[in-house]
Amino acid sequence: MGVVSLRHRLRTLIAPRRPGRWRDSVSRWLWWGTIIGVVSGGGAVLFFCCLEHGTHLLLHTVAGHHPPGTVGEGGGFPGTGFERPWAIPLVAGGGALLAGLIVAWLAPEAEGHGTDAAIDAVHHEPTSLRGRVAAVKIIASTLVIGSGGSGGREGPTAQISATVISQLCRWLRVPTPDARLAVAAAMASGIGAIFRAPLGGALLGAELLYRDDLEADAIMPSLISSIVAYCVFGSVYGFQPIFGNLGTTEFTAPTELPGFAVLGAAAGAMGWLYAALFYRTTGMFSRSRIPAAIRPAIGGLVVGVLGLLVPAALGTGYGWIQKEMSADLLTALPLWLVVAIPFAKVAATSLSIGSGGSGGVFGPGMVIGGATGAAVWRLAQDIPGVPSSPTPYVVVGMIACFGAIAHAPLGVMLMVGEMTANLSLLAPAMIAVAVAGRVVGDSSIYSSQIKDRRTARAMRTAAPQPAAPSDALALPHQG
Repeated sequence: MGVVSLRHRLRTLIAPRRPGRWRDSVSRWLWWGTIIGVVSGGGAVLFFCCLEHGTHLLLHTVAGHHPPGTVGEGGGFPGTGFERPWAIPLVAGGGALLAGLIVAWLAPEAEGHGTDAAIDAVHHEPTSLRGRVAAVKIIASTLVIGSGGSGGREGPTAQISATVISQLCRWLRVPTPDARLAVAAAMASGIGAIFRAPLGGALLGAELLYRDDLEADAIMPSLISSIVAYCVFGSVYGFQPIFGNLGTTEFTAPTELPGFAVLGAAAGAMGWLYAALFYRTTGMFSRSRIPAAIRPAIGGLVVGVLGLLVPAALGTGYGWIQKEMSADLLTALPLWLVVAIPFAKVAATSLSIGSGGSGGVFGPGMVIGGATGAAVWRLAQDIPGVPSSPTPYVVVGMIACFGAIAHAPLGVMLMVGEMTANLSLLAPAMIAVAVAGRVVGDSSIYSSQIKDRRTARAMRTAAPQPAAPSDALALPHQG
């Protein structure tokens, strides 16, 4: 089958036979969403595989450090100490240096956290993402995170998925309104697959685009693509929730709600600090005269030194959140370390990604929130009304911190519920994320977010619109 024939078949498959009919709209988005889901799930599998091997080679073998693992990814491995402490800063700095050189040489737009790039493309030009960015993002993020840099997996996965679908939309000449929905669905399904949380990922595709609104038209495509991507990823790496099954953790005492409100205020303050320090660090590096290719190495070197003091600052940090869900393990840690972990994670992510390193800010944001919940519980564990286990505070802390600073409370709430197989903490989570949202205000970890759909429409109307090609694929706007 020739390239022209393949393009014709794909365009015929997703083109409406009777424009404007609801049933036809559903049918074409079933096909389109399935294609997006297969691409996103495959991208997530490829990146996760690369990251596993990169971490094993750089952090485990060369640096001699094995971070703790989660129940769903590593069977809850408790982690090890530092066999070669002197190697940690060198490996973290060296991995970031190599990543910086590759990004500067091949695709400068692959630096930083990829979700923001996908959001920006949805708002401005969904077919503008360059194809080479996907490959560069996989390599650079593997080097940065795999060597111990503080970053999340969701940002690279979102950018990889969005880039491939952006190129596909360009190749098929999909009209801009539908290309926007397709790229948003790709971003959502990539996040949903890598976190094994398809429903939360689907809602994030609609929420992350705005600070005070959501893109309702993106929900149906995101639901379809996210569940397909989840099935593709789970078929390779399993469907177990990342943090295992926490179904035995329940909310049964309304007297605990004031404590969760206090937790929400603390998580919101940490979220605000996270965004403020991240963008201040980013600005500091961008204004410096240090070559862009070298900046990530400086950030990685400092993170490596910080990791020797606070090991949770290294890598994704998910395993440390798993440990802090256990009362025995949490109380065994020194109090100063428990309190220091969220601050160290803020600093480490700001340095790793703010210096131009490649990685996500979503995962670290949830780690910061969970560590904040653990610290609040440890300080208040003897006060009446505080649960006997830190698990509820850790779970709700994840939701409140990142749900507020990302302005995506519903998506993050459901995503954490899927990651823990527990929805019984939604009531205290709603209280906490509402309080955290008031603390955060208009601050956001995603600089590409627009206030609402009205602002986005005004921006698009004011911008010059490119002429549509004569053989453009007519996909009428859903909704």
